[in-house]
Amino acid sequence: MDAHTLAGRDSNTRAAGDDAYSVVHLDTRDADDHAACLQHWNQRYDQLSAGTFTGRFDEFWFDNVQVFRERTNQVVHEIGTSWEGSRTIGVPVELDGTGWYCGEPCELDSIITLKGGEDLDYRTPRLHDIVAVTTDVAAFTDYAFRVEHRDVEAEIGKRRIIPATADQAATLRSFLLTVLASLEATPDLLRHPQMRKGLEQAIYASIVAAITPRDDTPRPATPCRTRQLIVDRAREYMRAHIDAPITVADLCTELRVSRRTLQYSFQDILNLNPVSFLRALRLNGVRRELKSADPASHQIADIAARWGFWHLSHFASDYRAMFGELPSDTLRQATPPTHA
Repeated sequence: MDAHTLAGRDSNTRAAGDDAYSVVHLDTRDADDHAACLQHWNQRYDQLSAGTFTGRFDEFWFDNVQVFRERTNQVVHEIGTSWEGSRTIGVPVELDGTGWYCGEPCELDSIITLKGGEDLDYRTPRLHDIVAVTTDVAAFTDYAFRVEHRDVEAEIGKRRIIPATADQAATLRSFLLTVLASLEATPDLLRHPQMRKGLEQAIYASIVAAITPRDDTPRPATPCRTRQLIVDRAREYMRAHIDAPITVADLCTELRVSRRTLQYSFQDILNLNPVSFLRALRLNGVRRELKSADPASHQIADIAARWGFWHLSHFASDYRAMFGELPSDTLRQATPPTHA
């Protein structure tokens, strides 16, 4: 995938040399130009309200994920299709009225979706600001099967607007905006495959949570011995991969259990959820690297990214809470390895 620049627009585009990721930032002054912003989409935008058009587009694309935000200031009729084999999930950030998405009203807390090959038909309100993710549908459904034991494509079906509560929409909106802000601050960290993997899985988890109906079913009864076995196998796997940034999805795949089962097992046996447990392991991995690093030649952000930390301010806060000092303090006290 190549970052691109179209004539007649203010632009700031960048692509990694190894094509691991691309970044696009564009200010637009024409609906046709704005329609061409999304890489590998086929779209046409017709401006319906009178006035000067202005828009803003931001996109980060890495591995299976295309995350973007677009803002427009005129009523626009959007038609087109996304790239083949994709699934898009989006939630508005700001609207000044109701839009009309594929035959249904679209409001602030609507979660909209589009599958590759389906026709987009969207009449936006005058002020329209939306954040969305387009991803490889096979990668997304595989994650949901392995980690959540859910068939999300069957759950979505032919829906174009996914039923969700205001809290679900707000949580997804906040998370995706945080992703964009983090990538805006440190886009070069996307060159680390561990960070891209962790971020992709975090995005998938947030989408699955957003399309999950309220679950009032009782907690499944799992024998204590089974829960203990799950935790023992998980810890054995962790010990065998002590130098790798293991994720919850890795454990679910290896143990062939759902995230929910893993959560209950860790909570019962260790009184700690698996996310916190794995975060602690990864923080210790960062600390070991920092203690032996050369302060003159190592960047904390790069070390954190290699251990799958994509939100650096959260990382620094978690590190300080765990060890009582900032990562920079550890690095300053480091003893670089000596070479004969």
